Amino acid sequence: MDKTVLVSGAAGFLGSHLCDLFISKNYKVIGIDNLVTGDLKNISHLKKNINFKFEKIDITTDFEINEKIDFILHFASPASPIDYLKIPLETMRVGSLGTENILKIALENNATILIASTSEVYGDPLEHPQKESYYGNVNPIGPRGVYDEAKRFQEALTTAYHTFHGLDIRIARIFNTYGPRMRVNDGRALPSFICQALKNESLTVFGDGNQSRSFCYVDDLMEGVYKLLKSNYSKPINLGNPDEITINDFANEIIHLSKNDCKIIYNPLPINDPLKRKPDISKAIQILDWKPLTSRKEGLEKTFKYFKSILK
Repeated sequence: MDKTVLVSGAAGFLGSHLCDLFISKNYKVIGIDNLVTGDLKNISHLKKNINFKFEKIDITTDFEINEKIDFILHFASPASPIDYLKIPLETMRVGSLGTENILKIALENNATILIASTSEVYGDPLEHPQKESYYGNVNPIGPRGVYDEAKRFQEALTTAYHTFHGLDIRIARIFNTYGPRMRVNDGRALPSFICQALKNESLTVFGDGNQSRSFCYVDDLMEGVYKLLKSNYSKPINLGNPDEITINDFANEIIHLSKNDCKIIYNPLPINDPLKRKPDISKAIQILDWKPLTSRKEGLEKTFKYFKSILK
């Protein structure tokens, strides 16, 4: 296929899987990343592929892509609290300055752009499960505000480019996603639990463990992103797995999978940490004919195998 896709955040967890997806569908892929949280190891297998090119670029600065671009997948951003609490200003810049720079490239090329938004735009939700129509419950000056508000602004800015410039946009509100290439030191529950279990350490749960999450395997998310890109739907759409589980139950699933006799220890819940998280994916089912197909058991086994291989 003689089409070129630009992927920002290409060396990250999701960005690298996107590069794989579009390479497999015979697109030409240009990956860009400033490597602050991304890792070239995630795309090293593509290095010799003639349809793939990588450039180290900070999208918050002026830059050019000297090729015709047909599609853009904007996935550049720190995505873990351990990152955006450490680099809050960079997080906000990539959601604002970086997003506008990417939107300008889309406009110049008359390209379709899909932005990676997040379930974090709903904050600590008062609605459950969360529909796209829910405006959210976000504390703009709380510790998570730098990420939450950067993503909310990103949605607003992208929508403004659609409204005033006629730019062809897609907005994916992505819920908790997991799978191979997550970072060991990511700081989020799933990689932390798996790494602790593999080392036969106690699993660290924040709060009382009764808060819930809904985990979507990365392959399912990639299929959802692709279907959304190929649709003509320009409003936000939830992409995630509605199979909800408490953190306590999730920790016990990991312990069972590890076959180790790990204990669970409890630490205080971080400020504004959401107590519930579950997507309403009615729109994705209806508009995209998409829903996740990978069971948590299957997805965790694949992810566990990956972490086991890198922790040797």
